[in-house]
Amino acid sequence: MYWHLLMTEKCNSQCRYCYEKSMKEFDNGLGEKFKFEFDVPCMSEVDSKKLKKFISQDKDAVIIFYGGEPLLNIPKIIEIMDELGNSVKYCMQTNGKLLNEFPSEYMNRLSRILVSIDGDKKRTDFNRGEGNYDKVIENIKFIKNNGYKGEIVARMTIDQDFPDLFEQVQNILELKLFDSIHWQLDVGFYKNDFEEEKMKSFFEKYNASVKKLVGFWVEEVSTARCTPNCGVLGQTGNLLKLYPFFGIANRLLGRDKETRIQCGAGYAGYAITTNGKIAACPILNNIKDFYCGDLDSKKLKEIKIEECSDCEVKNICGGRCLYWRKAKLWPEVGDKMVCDSIKFLIKEIREILPYLENVDLEYERFFGPEIIP
Repeated sequence: MYWHLLMTEKCNSQCRYCYEKSMKEFDNGLGEKFKFEFDVPCMSEVDSKKLKKFISQDKDAVIIFYGGEPLLNIPKIIEIMDELGNSVKYCMQTNGKLLNEFPSEYMNRLSRILVSIDGDKKRTDFNRGEGNYDKVIENIKFIKNNGYKGEIVARMTIDQDFPDLFEQVQNILELKLFDSIHWQLDVGFYKNDFEEEKMKSFFEKYNASVKKLVGFWVEEVSTARCTPNCGVLGQTGNLLKLYPFFGIANRLLGRDKETRIQCGAGYAGYAITTNGKIAACPILNNIKDFYCGDLDSKKLKEIKIEECSDCEVKNICGGRCLYWRKAKLWPEVGDKMVCDSIKFLIKEIREILPYLENVDLEYERFFGPEIIP
């Protein structure tokens, strides 16, 4: 099981598509749909001994340190890693700005780090603040120089103003610092985001960029002579681990028999909030409707997506996103644009399946990368 452990609600960034929009979220009607728990601690108050007892029920447990920005609570991370020891695997999702402050003896025990970066310097700094890009690159080099050998995942956001996925993936590849890439779309999470003509233009350009990236990737697949984990992205002979392509292809090829939501929320992974409640996913961490238990629970509730039962790609997509499906903040025409973009991506991967039948596309699921953007 995969456990997103919220270390803090705080963040040391003010990203345009996260912080800025969340400050305008209060009039979006969610308060009428969901029961929120507002009286929660900002920093994790989870008892590490109790957490250890709970996690010990899961012999294959993976903990993903999450936030806010988890590295704003380094002492608590160290406390938990000391208490749980090597009985579990550890990952982290971070903006990367404090990687240099996490002691190497703990950093080097993380098997995977998902680092937020949106492509080139101009794009990243525009979205996340001036100086962000240079700091993140500097810190990744720092941890590598100090012995970090785990997977470093580039966690990209493609927003409504900039649909050029292909170009920004190329910028990541040129760095030769990341082992893999995933991306998410900044769409359908906030009430006032949808402008029909703007989004129609965005998806036309985004889909064209997806098609270009699939074409580029299949050329790389055709020439790769090694497994996906054999080296850093961009180096000769390494199969580009683009997580959405891997996840979709595995389901289309029948290698992944699961048909539920690709991220595993509410059945293969859960979030442990700062007060020890357990939610279906970290985005839903303080919404009572999505609580599935707590650290005293012997069995957790499963939450399913029912809305997509008649969709032709339901078994591949799984429903995209539990929060997005339940919140329904965009009008129907907007949600259809999102779904059509997913169907387009699946169609593009389906067309290259003959090239993938003998390719190793194995990857670790559910630790955080987006499969359905």
